[in-house]
Amino acid sequence: MEQKLPPPPFTMETALQKVQLAEDAWNSKDPERIALAYTIDTEWRNRTEFINGREEVKAFLNRKFEKELHYKLKKELWGFRENRMAVRFEYEYQNHDGQWFRAYGNELWEFDENGLMRKRFASINDLPIEEKDRKLK
Repeated sequence: MEQKLPPPPFTMETALQKVQLAEDAWNSKDPERIALAYTIDTEWRNRTEFINGREEVKAFLNRKFEKELHYKLKKELWGFRENRMAVRFEYEYQNHDGQWFRAYGNELWEFDENGLMRKRFASINDLPIEEKDRKLK
């Protein structure tokens, strides 16, 4: 049985821990590591893309990190209840043309009883920025 600690139901302490673990995993830029936090049949909406299953997650993340260079993410817990969380985030990246962006968004997460994320729904907006305006390094 796969597990990803801490499992729900969440307390303030374990919810904050879960968010930090997610931030750390995404900042590794390692699709294999990141994907292990999700159920085999996870459901995602990321911007306008619908992703189903851990294998599609890995493929998505490989594409993402190939085009979003120097990726750096910060997540913040906004709320939680039982096995669900709302998270605010921002990240910065540079595209292949050298343009920097800061992306802002919100995610809704739902976990199974083993602490694996079953659902992830993300709304994201990108803002072009100058390199001198970067906040996340």
